[in-house]
Amino acid sequence: MSFSEILDQFVSQLRETTPLEFVGVIAGIVSVWFSRKEHILVYPTGLINTMIYVYLSFKFHLIGEATVNIYYTIMSLYGWFLWSRRNEQHEHVLRVTFSSRSMVFKQLAFFIALYAALYFALTSLKNNFFDGVIPWGDGFATATAFTGMWLMARKKVESWYWWIATNIASIPLYFVKGLVFTSVYYVVLLAMAFWGLNEWRKRAHA
Repeated sequence: MSFSEILDQFVSQLRETTPLEFVGVIAGIVSVWFSRKEHILVYPTGLINTMIYVYLSFKFHLIGEATVNIYYTIMSLYGWFLWSRRNEQHEHVLRVTFSSRSMVFKQLAFFIALYAALYFALTSLKNNFFDGVIPWGDGFATATAFTGMWLMARKKVESWYWWIATNIASIPLYFVKGLVFTSVYYVVLLAMAFWGLNEWRKRAHA
């Protein structure tokens, strides 16, 4: 496919963006903005985004992405609770910190085990139920997102590295499924992830 054909497909599919997808994208961008600022509103805005994308992911046979958005919804409630906790001086208990070496190994082990499980599960689904599934891409985007969300709930700087990986994988994944506006959304999130990483690194050092 030539560049002009890709551009034509992009413009054509962008025009077909549904209001629901548009709302989901805007809510997601607002949520990442609040996460960069370490603001509690990251979670209620994120819940709007995740619930919309649970529906869209099932509709377009992105089973891994549907799973990750269900997980996001659960972890958003968990993170909302952790981020809102305060001590007797009314200061937030949870602060932005770097992961310890043992925590880094746990992250990698969690990702590898999850990716392997997702890959085989998605391959089975592709062969039996959803022929539109892309096991390696969907599995990678899902496993990195699971890891990133877990770490974000704990306010770990390294969560942004996992978000960067998720965004890079999701850009082509949604494009080939015809969700072009969502693909552009992940380009925006990728830029914001680098921005968020820089800010959280400064906060952790401070």
